[in-house]
Amino acid sequence: MSDPLAYLPSRINEGPWFTAYSLDALLERITHEKVVLPICSLGTPLADLEGLAPLVLPPLYHEAFAGDAKERILERIHACFPFLEGTHDRETIAVDFEVVELPPTRHEPPPQPDVLAFSVDTAVEEHGPHLPLMTDTIQSYGVLNRLSDEFDELTVGMPVEYGHLTWGLPFGLSIDLTPPLVTRYVTGFTNALLDWTQAKALYVVDVHGSIVHREAIQAGLQASRCDRWAFRWLHEPLVEFSGDRGDQHAGGVETALVELIGVELVDREWWPSRVNALADKQMTMSKAIELSADLTTFVEHVKTHASNGIVGDIQNYFMVDPETMMNRMLDVARSDVRSLLASTV
Repeated sequence: MSDPLAYLPSRINEGPWFTAYSLDALLERITHEKVVLPICSLGTPLADLEGLAPLVLPPLYHEAFAGDAKERILERIHACFPFLEGTHDRETIAVDFEVVELPPTRHEPPPQPDVLAFSVDTAVEEHGPHLPLMTDTIQSYGVLNRLSDEFDELTVGMPVEYGHLTWGLPFGLSIDLTPPLVTRYVTGFTNALLDWTQAKALYVVDVHGSIVHREAIQAGLQASRCDRWAFRWLHEPLVEFSGDRGDQHAGGVETALVELIGVELVDREWWPSRVNALADKQMTMSKAIELSADLTTFVEHVKTHASNGIVGDIQNYFMVDPETMMNRMLDVARSDVRSLLASTV
């Protein structure tokens, strides 16, 4: 299995993976560098994907498609990416974007895991000028990688990087799958993982704030052949620091956690010296919720107000302790894994 640690970035705005870059950095590159979306087989070496283009989107997997799922998912991606259909940027900014299908290949599976853990996050989702698109995945694997150090029985696998989102779409370079498509793909991915790895149990996490996204993941797991699984929204124990303070997306909480996981994952051209500039262009959570009902109005608001993609309160960074937040996430995840291990005995 490809090593998820090798896939995750150690520094923002470097390497071939599209999702390691911030929105602002990508807007400077996409007009002159090709972007590729690979479709490959489970276990495909990362090196086989990294050389496909200067910028590579997270892969989709042959084995996870059933029926017309591939056609419907690609149709939806083309409607969102690189910019939402019907928007001015869609018409005026040229992007060389291609789907590349590698031949289906049976790769050697890892040793049978007692618990196989992975995230289903919205990795192609802008997170402002100072954080990578894959901010959610970075946080999920920050927890999973610590768990793997504690539990020999837990194997960390590659993530699913496509889910349901709304707030990223008006800013561009974000991909939304409708909830039914998320459910279909999670079911297919889960069944494919079970067939390939023979895992005894699955532990699935995310940090993305959408309730609809989380429900779609769980529906996909319930529809799969897996009879031992647990799901956890890892930000659940952080609500008093995030949602209750109106700091939901790319604000102080996520900045603090990403910086804890890797100090070079936050763009030092922005952070912390330009914190006031970030705060000036952020959007309140209440405004984002209000605008979510009409994407056309949302897009227009983003343009006219020069919003920067933060939905929350970047100044909340100075009122939270990242180790406390990480430990809260670890506490609930640790309990989940222990329960799963007990069920496999």
